[in-house]
Amino acid sequence: MLRKLQAWKKSQDPKRLSLSERKEQLKQQPVPEHIAIIMDGNGRWAQKRALPRMMGHHEGMKVVRQITKAANELGVKALTLYAFSTENWKRPKVEVEFLMKLPEEFLTTFLPELIEENVQVRIMGEKSELPAHTLRAVEKAINETKENTGLILNFALNYGSRHEIIRAVQSLIKDAEAGKVDSSVISEEMFSSYLMSSGLQDPDLLIRTSGELRLSNFMLWQLAYTEFWFTDVLWPDFREIHLIEAIEAFQTRGRRFGGV
Repeated sequence: MLRKLQAWKKSQDPKRLSLSERKEQLKQQPVPEHIAIIMDGNGRWAQKRALPRMMGHHEGMKVVRQITKAANELGVKALTLYAFSTENWKRPKVEVEFLMKLPEEFLTTFLPELIEENVQVRIMGEKSELPAHTLRAVEKAINETKENTGLILNFALNYGSRHEIIRAVQSLIKDAEAGKVDSSVISEEMFSSYLMSSGLQDPDLLIRTSGELRLSNFMLWQLAYTEFWFTDVLWPDFREIHLIEAIEAFQTRGRRFGGV
């Protein structure tokens, strides 16, 4: 009887379980199908260690691999990562050039692993402004994983939500004027189909690292009913256990979508 009582108490406090036990317990409840992450804190991580900011970005790239693998194992269907915003072009030229090399390095290094794990790579953002070497790496990954049926790894690269919404409105107006769309029947679903995230359901859970409490022009339309989870952990220090904590928090919330 004592053992049963101890086992029950342990099950009520996830932090007393081992990592593998927490993962198994987590999968007994609905897991968010689409998780979006604002990966913040690379520069501060490097500065705390008296390292160049680029070292923080490079370390953060390694975490992308770990979290993609963890999300896939937990049954997440889509993972959208805010990799580079339209505002990030304002950063120093040397930093921007380094950031534009990271997708190439990541996809070149880990593409075989992504293929093996049945991950499908996608991108949303203004591809026309990306350097040729970055675009080649991204398009190669998209092409070689397009038949995969597992986790969708969606990179928001050169992405800004306000620009996305304006572009969607312009496209919708153009189609309405051309007679392709009846303006009297425009709906939220139809408008969503004009967004860069078309084909993906809206995120169920948003994670932002580094302690910042803002959206930074990220998926403003799509996050209308998303659950938010903020952490002070800097992105290069973010681990599978933090992802599990975020999902555990998500599972305790009641999502009513405006209802009772």
